[in-house]
Amino acid sequence: MNSENPIISIVKRQKAGEHAGLFSCCSANEYVIRAVYRRCKEKGIPALIEATANQVNQFGGYTGQTPEAFSLWCRELARIEGFDEASLILGGDHLGPLTWTKLCESEAMAMADELIKAYVKAGFTKIHIDTSMRLSSDDERVALSDEVIAVRGARLCAAAEESYTERKKVIPDAEPPIYVIGSEVPIPGGSQETESFEVTRSESLRATIAAFRQAFEEKGLEGAWDRVSAVVVQPGVEFSEDDIFVYDRTKAKDLCMTIREYPGLVFEGHSTDYQPRRALREMVSDGIAILKVGPAFTFALREALFALESIEKIIYQGQKEIRSNFSEVLEEAMLKNPVYWEKHYHGDEIKQRTNRAYGLSDRARYYLPDPLVSGAIARLIRNLKEPVPPALLSQFMPIQYFRVREGCLKNSAEDLIMDRIGDYIEDYIFAVEEIKEKTNKGDIECI
Repeated sequence: MNSENPIISIVKRQKAGEHAGLFSCCSANEYVIRAVYRRCKEKGIPALIEATANQVNQFGGYTGQTPEAFSLWCRELARIEGFDEASLILGGDHLGPLTWTKLCESEAMAMADELIKAYVKAGFTKIHIDTSMRLSSDDERVALSDEVIAVRGARLCAAAEESYTERKKVIPDAEPPIYVIGSEVPIPGGSQETESFEVTRSESLRATIAAFRQAFEEKGLEGAWDRVSAVVVQPGVEFSEDDIFVYDRTKAKDLCMTIREYPGLVFEGHSTDYQPRRALREMVSDGIAILKVGPAFTFALREALFALESIEKIIYQGQKEIRSNFSEVLEEAMLKNPVYWEKHYHGDEIKQRTNRAYGLSDRARYYLPDPLVSGAIARLIRNLKEPVPPALLSQFMPIQYFRVREGCLKNSAEDLIMDRIGDYIEDYIFAVEEIKEKTNKGDIECI
């Protein structure tokens, strides 16, 4: 086990003026997680894998996994990829009453207590406390105050600390949780509307930190407050089904200057999916040291699956009964149960159909665990068990074709999928790494 939590190390380096950051993979997909392990292993950097409260909770979430099951599964995938578990950080994202907003405060917060306890008990050491959502007993006419959000957040922190104390009885050297707070929290998975987003004001940031600090102190959580390492703000980045709001550091200048007033805190940026790598790197330089990404990685997965399906259609022409028909199975699953996409995709039938398959919000990811959809993926991979013909690989996955040709990548369906996801991961590695000058410019880079 490392002597110091990597997040704490990054905060210290940031405050010392170094370029230091960490990207957070918010996904519960096997190929995405394995792809992250592969790239992080190559670069020798920690892998931060986070599960969101609606994906993984005490009732299973939409993935069917509890925090304990998710933790064990992530560690098993690390062993498969030969990734050092000591460099794995597990995080819980949007932990709070996110999935119980239709309940009153007493019921919703009781559920949230058990949720956060389950995460800490399972060994998650990065805990994002999110109590920014309105509950059924809250007045719809009034926005939640910082004080209400902070008091609820302190309650969840106390539950987490209680769970950590119990965990230490079993694992004496268990790492204590690192906490992330914030009231201006983008919704998980991207915006439902195409609109402009205001950068968090400096006075709002100060008020949020002050409210949380007071709530923690009133609850006797001074020790836990010392482990609050990041604050979620809106630095002006978002995405929707077909819009990307790119980071503008000039608009976030005052906000980023304000975080310098707090020696132990950095920013955590949510919804950084699809940002240009230049913008991602600027965000890290400006103090947004933790970059959260999720839908972009499963978007890349979907791209890879569609590309492989196109190859499969050519190889198995006239044999529809043998083919996976992945895109058709996915569309049928989304139409049968529209709950995960109908609030996000607007317009006429053609527009909605296009976005179900290709939208940046990637609502298709919610349907990948569906037995019929996952079965189609498995059949697709079985059908392409032989090496993909080079000409077809060049046509539909040209970047992967180049790497296969140069001997940098194995020509197998699963390796092609994970390498395609890796193309997106590279933007985040570029954002957080120190840039090293290249000397052998003629060498082939297997990235």
